Amino acid sequence: MTKEPEIRVDDLSGATIRALLTEHLEEMQHISPPESVHALDLAGLQAPNVTFWSARHGEILLGCGALKEIDSTHGEIKSMRTTTASRRTGVGRALLHHVLAEARRRGYTRLSLETGSQSEFAPARTLYANAGFAECGPFADYVEDPNSVFMTREL
Repeated sequence: MTKEPEIRVDDLSGATIRALLTEHLEEMQHISPPESVHALDLAGLQAPNVTFWSARHGEILLGCGALKEIDSTHGEIKSMRTTTASRRTGVGRALLHHVLAEARRRGYTRLSLETGSQSEFAPARTLYANAGFAECGPFADYVEDPNSVFMTREL
């Protein structure tokens, strides 16, 4: 990627972001059994304890990500997704760095996430591992699940 994307808070009202989130949920439901799909729907992403960002070049949507507050010291990464055209261009890494910076700004001491154990999620697991996340047990309300990989990082 030659130019860093603009990452801004998104109110989820635009057609392109809603389409990307629909695609995200549909893919998660295709890959994982229903009880193992932990992606937030539109209402979940609009909850008061969730901040949602989109990454763009101008008005072109490149990806999205969210930060959910678990408690005053612990956050969770949610809904990290890039458009098909933006994969492997650095957009996901830029979004992840943005979420990490915001978590630090809020004073969180830990940032965690849940992602899939299936091969389709290998690029995501690599992205997180390269950013210092390590596998851990379930956190917050999660339970052990062979379709889930839990990761965390101290900040």
